[in-house]
Amino acid sequence: MILPALNDIRSAHERIKPFVHQTPVMSSQQLNRIFGCELFFKCENFQKAGAFKFRGATNAVLLLSEEEKNRGVVTHSSGNHAAALSLAATMNGVKPYIVMPETAPEVKKKAVAGYGAEITFCRPTLEAREGTAHDIIEKTGAILIHPYDNFNVICGQGTAALELMDEIVDLEIIVAPVGGGGLISGTSTAVKGISEKIKVVAAEPLNANDAWKSFTTGVLTPSVNPGTIADGLLTSLSELTFSVIRKNVDHIFTVCEESIIECMLLIWERMKIIIESSSATVIAAVKENPEFFRGKRTGLIISGGNVDLRRLPFCQLPTANYYTKG
Repeated sequence: MILPALNDIRSAHERIKPFVHQTPVMSSQQLNRIFGCELFFKCENFQKAGAFKFRGATNAVLLLSEEEKNRGVVTHSSGNHAAALSLAATMNGVKPYIVMPETAPEVKKKAVAGYGAEITFCRPTLEAREGTAHDIIEKTGAILIHPYDNFNVICGQGTAALELMDEIVDLEIIVAPVGGGGLISGTSTAVKGISEKIKVVAAEPLNANDAWKSFTTGVLTPSVNPGTIADGLLTSLSELTFSVIRKNVDHIFTVCEESIIECMLLIWERMKIIIESSSATVIAAVKENPEFFRGKRTGLIISGGNVDLRRLPFCQLPTANYYTKG
């Protein structure tokens, strides 16, 4: 199995630069005081389609042959990759076919439709998603662009960390969420390709901790009935992403649902930016592991900001004890 390398990510960055936003890196003195470390937020919530996924989707679409582009592209996704691929494909004159679970957030369904995709809804199981995508491929000949089990997608996702390290020097830790593993695979490849000294941490919901189990045991362990507010992190690792994680990731920290919701609220209120619950896992990892991060220059990949504003998870949340600090 060929794994992505730093040169692949640098090439992807040059390829996609005309199409993607170079998103800002933000900081907050209040949050630095609260958590006792220097935090640098790579804000992919400001990326086109509202998430880092646009990077990988764009790279994958641009690398298709003209014959493949004429056949269209297909994927299955709960939302962010679906929206990203729909936009990337449409921008390049390619027909997008998207399989979405019926339970996907309404805001993500509307976004995918708005980007011009032909949507097919299915039951919220991996088997149903993959089976429906297979049916579309059989019918149309469309090219599958998997949300994370795709070399070119991973290389595109790693460009966010590349930009972060170009802008902020002397980082000691970089944290990214992990679901299927595309973002953390690209991130860890970029980081370790530049400096082995920088620690790479994956943040994962405790209620969907298949990556932690796989990482800890060394055996790829699929997710079984995950239940977390972080809907973008419900998928399981692939053989490809697991291989990259085993090679490049130093730690996987699991975080509880309460911490995810509290940290999502904290970023909304203190930094005045909209992040989705999956993004909040990286802040929650800092909150739940204070000794590991104390005094460290830490980069955080804020993966996206696609939130259903009619169903905010923190409306009834009591004020957290740490919130009054700073």
